[in-house]
Amino acid sequence: MRVALPILIALVALVGAGVTASRVWWLPPLASNWNTVDTMMTMTTVITGIAFVAVHLVLAYFVFRYSGRQKAEHVEDNPRLERTLLLITSLLIAIMLVPGLFAYSQVIAKPSDRLVVEVLGEQWRWNYRFPGEDGIFGRTDVRLITSDNVFGIDPADPTGADDIVIVGGPLYLPVNQPVLLQFRSKDVLHNFWVPEFRVKIDAVPGTVTEIWFTPTREGTYQAACAEYCGVAHYVMTSEIHVVDAAEFEQWLAALPTVAQAQE
Repeated sequence: MRVALPILIALVALVGAGVTASRVWWLPPLASNWNTVDTMMTMTTVITGIAFVAVHLVLAYFVFRYSGRQKAEHVEDNPRLERTLLLITSLLIAIMLVPGLFAYSQVIAKPSDRLVVEVLGEQWRWNYRFPGEDGIFGRTDVRLITSDNVFGIDPADPTGADDIVIVGGPLYLPVNQPVLLQFRSKDVLHNFWVPEFRVKIDAVPGTVTEIWFTPTREGTYQAACAEYCGVAHYVMTSEIHVVDAAEFEQWLAALPTVAQAQE
């Protein structure tokens, strides 16, 4: 036992580090502009991984070195050692925070040429709304929400007549075009997650949250709800198709506006 336990502790650390380094569990290939997210994850994994391995190897050494031989004894505080550990820990935390601050500065700097899409989460589907030719979303009111008016668009507001509503998806987006998603929730807390885009954000009842990204690869992706929202949470998914600009415009033009849908 004196030898077996330290070996087991060391193996846990080394095997864990090896599996992580092999990236068998890593994120799918990046399909947006958010490579900074991958940079942050890599830096955090490396720093915490080194600490994880070091602590386990030291633990394995102590278990082997002092197993059954050392009596417990009182040890006085070592202020110098504590200050050193505090400094090293603070430095490593600061190093991990810097990329996050840089990414956050990009998140809040929304591009001026963005395509704006409103996303409404409800049990258990994602709904989308485009502002139409006028580029302005029509006014909404939760008291106007019905099965035929999922966004609660006010029919008395003329700016909402040309809005385009997609119930349950799919959503088409143009490649290499910045997209700003604005989120609302109709009922409970949801979370919109597309791993390839590195997009993950809550849809919160009573407020609007938003995030932007630029799709960089054409293809079909899946948006899922990553916040448990009820018994059918597992089916709350939606396809997202990233296509060239011409195909996107053709798809959007073929969809009925709010006014046309009411005829």
